[in-house]
Amino acid sequence: MNADHARWISTFLEAQAAELDASENTLLAYGRDLKGFAEFSADKGVTFADISRADIESFMIDCETMGLAQSTRARRLSAIKQLYRFAYEEGWRTDNPALKIKGPGRSKSLPKILSEDQVEALLTTSRNHGRSDADKLRNTCLMELLYATGMRVSELVTLPVAAARGDPHMLLVKGKGGKERMVPLSGPARDALVTWLAARDADEDAARVNKGTKPSPFLFPSVGQSGHLTRHRFYGLIKEIAVAAGVSPAAVTPHRLRHAFATHLLAHGADLRSIQTLLGHADISTTEIYTHVLEERLKDLVLTHHPLADRD
Repeated sequence: MNADHARWISTFLEAQAAELDASENTLLAYGRDLKGFAEFSADKGVTFADISRADIESFMIDCETMGLAQSTRARRLSAIKQLYRFAYEEGWRTDNPALKIKGPGRSKSLPKILSEDQVEALLTTSRNHGRSDADKLRNTCLMELLYATGMRVSELVTLPVAAARGDPHMLLVKGKGGKERMVPLSGPARDALVTWLAARDADEDAARVNKGTKPSPFLFPSVGQSGHLTRHRFYGLIKEIAVAAGVSPAAVTPHRLRHAFATHLLAHGADLRSIQTLLGHADISTTEIYTHVLEERLKDLVLTHHPLADRD
């Protein structure tokens, strides 16, 4: 496997672990599947950046010729599709060569979401979770912004403090591939932002006077190498808040709150195009998964509560 293939795969797996809470077993499976695809690409003399739809289809034919099970072939294609979706969003490719390739058949898993009551419990608990008053204000701001905007966790933790100045009603967010979008803030999110910003600036002023430190360009600064709160630290933080809120920590990740944001908006009448814009999805097909989630919820509602549901 050449260096470019290795870089693509390792960066993709890191993002899956940090943003989607992929398990170690899932990451290992992705790694194995993509390593096989990388070896196939190298044999053909093409890189991931240059590979075509025909090349991917040729790889899938090879997998079938080798006698791989349908489930294995479907998993391999899924890994390739996710890799190229990630590459497109990161700006590594201007197209997605795997987008329209149909697999050997496999049920599409729906994103797991949190109920509105669970989200409310998380938001309420965040206001009192932290070792100091400043921690509590920061945690409140993080959770309110995440649910109010549907931002990716990487977008949230790297927000520049300049974007929060002046009590904004909207935030300018730089997404994957450097693409910018505007996201509106709810009243509670604006209140949390203003309160945290005041506490953050006071702490920075004190540090500058006492230690001579330079001001941070980030809304959520940290003393670590990155200069801002990391995705991994926020992942751990949201788990702590879930435990304190009485919500199963296994059900709570930053990306689940992003799913909750989209699904709850759709349930309350928002249109799909607006949600696509707010989430920063390049393709409406990515956003359409939330219509299926809503359909499943409505189906469960009817089957559970309809007076004739128990009749044969």
